[in-house]
Amino acid sequence: MKEKLIRFIKQETVLVVAALLAVVSALFVTPSKAYLSYIDWRVLGILLSLMIIMAGLKKTGLFDTIGSRLLEKTKNTRQLALMLVFLCFFFSMLITNDVALFTFVPFAMIILKKCRQEKLLIPVLVLQTIAANLGSMLTPIGNPQNLYLYNLSGMQIEEFIGTMLPYTLVSGVLLFAAVFICCKKEPITEVLSEPDDRRREGQAETDTEKIRNGVKNAVYLTLFVLSLFVVVRVISFETVLLLVLLMVFYMDRKVLKQVDYCLLLTFIAFFIFTGNMGNITTIRDTLQQLVAGRELGIGMIASQAISNVPAALLLSGFTTNYHDLLIGVNLGGLGTLIASMASLISYKLFAKEYNDRKGNYFWWFTAANVIFLGILILTAMLL
Repeated sequence: MKEKLIRFIKQETVLVVAALLAVVSALFVTPSKAYLSYIDWRVLGILLSLMIIMAGLKKTGLFDTIGSRLLEKTKNTRQLALMLVFLCFFFSMLITNDVALFTFVPFAMIILKKCRQEKLLIPVLVLQTIAANLGSMLTPIGNPQNLYLYNLSGMQIEEFIGTMLPYTLVSGVLLFAAVFICCKKEPITEVLSEPDDRRREGQAETDTEKIRNGVKNAVYLTLFVLSLFVVVRVISFETVLLLVLLMVFYMDRKVLKQVDYCLLLTFIAFFIFTGNMGNITTIRDTLQQLVAGRELGIGMIASQAISNVPAALLLSGFTTNYHDLLIGVNLGGLGTLIASMASLISYKLFAKEYNDRKGNYFWWFTAANVIFLGILILTAMLL
């Protein structure tokens, strides 16, 4: 029991800290029905819908299939690296940075090993991680903090994308240049396998499984489109969430077990904490004075210590300048290993297979993140 508790605390440190903060804050603000008003139920509903849909699409192997088809066109190691990195960059805009990394980092590890290019593992995986964090900042559904701030600010979709587009374009150019610097142009001697060969069972899909997965993909993609209508405030989140739950429960209820419910609980805990802090006059006034006019910088700095999702939740309660805060917490996803919790996904996946090289990965990751963050800070200053 003790070992399970320790393991849980290590795996869900942010949730544990958020829960402790919520409990401590409750000592100063008596729990009541008002707590329910702290919670942004719309954000939680959209987030839950998207997580369920993405878990379903990941299970059917749709993203793996798309990636494999694209990789079949690569002819040398530089093209291979570019494809692997930009798969994360572009897919993260729609399927979130977490899902992009969970899908394409293991994919890259298998492909590079099969092509006998394991020397590229660390630079490619580091750039994939940066690509996922930077590509996801373009859209409201790219990552949780974007979805939250988009809903809280009441921005129009074109305003949101317009705000983040310059940084996304600069990021794309930087990633392209980084791949050219880190990856030499060498011929690929091994033939890339089809996605079915990468299955642990080592068995090809039967025709029945292909048809079944095709139907599931069609349903999931339809639900995804409906979720986009919720994001742009055309359909109510309650309607789509109910439809998602019913369809997935009927079609493949095991998918519901693969959702990161701890992320939802983390949101709820931070909502309670920030709501209570807003009701303590002295603390509220102090934090408002600290954050006011410094949203971009404070957002980046806070992200380095507590990661960008909690930073967005915490700081949003003490400012109305969501524009700068949005930029700050997105750029703040670069830097330390915990600046974006998505970065830990790549690190853990790499360390699991190459534990003796995790030190090298860490230093590569830190150096690359500092360089990218520095250039994007200069971009923010110029803009």
